[in-house]
Amino acid sequence: MSRFEKTILQVVPRLNTGGAERTTLEIAEAVVRAGGRALVACEGGRLEKDIENAGGEILHVPVASKNPLTIWLNAGALAAIVRREKVDLIHARSRAPAWSALAAARRTHIPFVTTYHGAYSATGKVKRLYNSSMLRGDRVIANSRFTAERIMDLGGIEPARLAVIPRGVDVDLFDPKKISAERINQATAAWGLGENPGVKLLMPARISPWKGHETAIAALKRLKGRFGGENATGQRPGLTLVFCGGAQGSEALEKRLRAACDESGVRAMIHFVGDCADMPAAYAWADAVLAPSTEPEAFGRVAVEAGAMEKPVIASRHGGARETIVDRETGFLAAPGDAKALAAAIEQVILMPVSARTVMGEKARARAVSLFSSAAMCDATLGVYRSLLAERA
Repeated sequence: MSRFEKTILQVVPRLNTGGAERTTLEIAEAVVRAGGRALVACEGGRLEKDIENAGGEILHVPVASKNPLTIWLNAGALAAIVRREKVDLIHARSRAPAWSALAAARRTHIPFVTTYHGAYSATGKVKRLYNSSMLRGDRVIANSRFTAERIMDLGGIEPARLAVIPRGVDVDLFDPKKISAERINQATAAWGLGENPGVKLLMPARISPWKGHETAIAALKRLKGRFGGENATGQRPGLTLVFCGGAQGSEALEKRLRAACDESGVRAMIHFVGDCADMPAAYAWADAVLAPSTEPEAFGRVAVEAGAMEKPVIASRHGGARETIVDRETGFLAAPGDAKALAAAIEQVILMPVSARTVMGEKARARAVSLFSSAAMCDATLGVYRSLLAERA
């Protein structure tokens, strides 16, 4: 990587879990590795220490607020940071902070970049105006072609200002060759799965109405007669599905989902295990991974992480999944919200010879390494910074 001795200020509401937060960390690491300074303005969060360990600097500003007065005050705070720290470029990753960052960039005459980490809904004039902060960057980055198409549909942006840079994953971290059996056992010890889980399915997703948990439960209800456990001859495998993700404020929904498992007769097949601190090990445990979202995801990190771990992924046929998964080659795509279609795809995975499943996983990793590595994402993003700074120079 060539030298990049510039000071970059990223602005993100909080540093907890999520695509925007993880990408903020990865870009901070890349800027520091290239010889620059990486500043992050935010309200704090679990990834603060990771940013600092990477050589970045945290600046606490209440940028998560949507209050118009706070947004206006934040603009002044960010402008002061730009002047004091001699910031060369501001990069905003969310709508409310983008308004403050835009004003600060204009006041200080430095370039302004935004990244769309999701495809925002725009109903009504007020919401469209609020969302438009993300369209006002000197460069606007979309994390998938799907997101870019949604941005273009909004209008008001010239194609020359729009760059498509797919979200990246760390293919060295998510590498099956680096995961030991002991590490898998440590990560899954508290899941209470028993000794013979049969075919192992993992669904890494926070408890949310649109992530597809209800569809997954309905799909297993369709499969329980055949794969609820081994038959008398032992020819049919059992089936275990792990919901890996916390409620994060959706405790009432989790309660309803558990009740649905009981009502559907699949409670013994489905395990709610909360968040997992070692996701590479969790993927390594699984035979296949589910991502049955009922609404289109802008990118779909799970599909690429699982693919990098050589696991076939069964996802909904919409959004970013159509870019990250090649149907029947690196995984399977099923109609969104269709339990019958999801069950059919799961059955295909169960009945595949292990050798065929292995080949599918190998193709998935090759695709992840080739197209969706965090290194490629970081290089492309720094390329956007360089070109924009060169134009201004």
